[in-house]
Amino acid sequence: MTTTTAAPAADLILTNAFVVGEAKDGVSRDLVISAGRVVSMRPSGSAPLPSAPTVDLDGRFVLPGLWDNHVHFTEWVSSSNRVDLSGARSAADAATLVAAALAQRDGDDRPLIGHGFRDALWPDVPHRDLLDAVAPHVPVCLTSGDLHCAWLNGAALEVLGLAADSPTGVLRESASEPATEFAQQQSRADDDSVRAALDAAAARGVVGMIDFEFAPNLDVWARRYAGEHRPVRVECTVWEEHLEDAIARGLRTGDAVPGTGDMVTLGPFKIRVDGSLNTRTAYCYDAYAGATDDPRGLLLAEPERLTELMYRATSNGIDCAIHAIGDHANAIALDAFECLGARGSIEHAQLVAETDFARFADLGVIASIQPGHAPDDRDAADRLWAGRTGRSFAFGSLAAAGAELILGSDAPVAPLDPWHAIATAVRRSGDDRPSWHPEQELTTAQALQASVRTRRRLGVGDVADIAITELDPLVSSAAELAAMPVHGTLVSGRWTWQAS
Repeated sequence: MTTTTAAPAADLILTNAFVVGEAKDGVSRDLVISAGRVVSMRPSGSAPLPSAPTVDLDGRFVLPGLWDNHVHFTEWVSSSNRVDLSGARSAADAATLVAAALAQRDGDDRPLIGHGFRDALWPDVPHRDLLDAVAPHVPVCLTSGDLHCAWLNGAALEVLGLAADSPTGVLRESASEPATEFAQQQSRADDDSVRAALDAAAARGVVGMIDFEFAPNLDVWARRYAGEHRPVRVECTVWEEHLEDAIARGLRTGDAVPGTGDMVTLGPFKIRVDGSLNTRTAYCYDAYAGATDDPRGLLLAEPERLTELMYRATSNGIDCAIHAIGDHANAIALDAFECLGARGSIEHAQLVAETDFARFADLGVIASIQPGHAPDDRDAADRLWAGRTGRSFAFGSLAAAGAELILGSDAPVAPLDPWHAIATAVRRSGDDRPSWHPEQELTTAQALQASVRTRRRLGVGDVADIAITELDPLVSSAAELAAMPVHGTLVSGRWTWQAS
């Protein structure tokens, strides 16, 4: 007597697909998806398939869907509505770009918002007088590429009530927060822009992101995802100002936000220990080259306060995501994790003391890194962190020490595109120059593993969050990775993107 096993029920079938990591065996697979999970994965044509909508992938490649693990989403959407200052090579050059933008507005006296300037290597310094010369009456608010600094003219300072407190018009760290909020209000991320940005992310194989926006993120995303258009999973971070609200709601990290179809969850508690490299506020053991004001950067959270806030979060089931860029800041953050036995990540970890690499692994602290910053900041690091760049953006050293890595963009600092992050992790150059400190490169396999949540290849039983690509990422060049053609994206077995 011969028995046969019934084919599993299905909602969707993908045939003739190569599974990334298994493609080297030359055997394609048929994937059966039911109730949002992969329930069967067998060599193509080797078993009967149930009746269900079927898509022939014709030899394309499937892998777990990608995550961008560090995004400022509203800033990312809003930045597209601002004057692009990323190409400015001096303060005078930036003022010229502002003048050109004003000339195209035909007398429009609404505030002008710009974004993306990086003044660390400029031969001159930003000052309100430069902006006043080209915009004596129209408020001008410019935000830096690293989101840690703002540069305003006199009219904007008057609007914000800051004229008496800022003779230069340059605001750093917490002093810049009113300007950042003003910039968002003026270049608002409307619903259509949000929807377009989410769809664009899905088109790059993104199935999820962690939103670090400085906002009441639980409410923001509950409103955005109240309808049926929910193409990307979102983990909402909570800053100090919103921590007590999250606790009062009884939410723990990983819990779903009601009314969002389980697509929005509570993420970690976020706090900054220090500032940034380009603003020269990352907190370091050694002085910045040529620095006079705050020569070692700024400590934004004293160790005692940091530990108290982290304890408040962790004792209520909320993980921690601690912003630390300078080596001294990273040491302070690691000390706090060790003291509390807390779970979570250090965000950025751009400069790490040699003795601290192993502590990430020993303490189980995730290194949440943004590879796009390495080529963007190489020249600034070479000058400001001279003699220390062998341990800056040290992805290879973190991996070798056994640290768990996750990749992100820090959008709008870099594009919300995990393929861009993967490509710059494996080749640390954004131009024709050789890779910067190639000993710190990751392998493509390492970069891919740091960009997905399963930490392994796609398998039976996995949630069907899937990216489908035209090329096998594991054998692609850095240039091919950066421009990776995505054929489709699924979240829980539901199409969020399909190439036409």
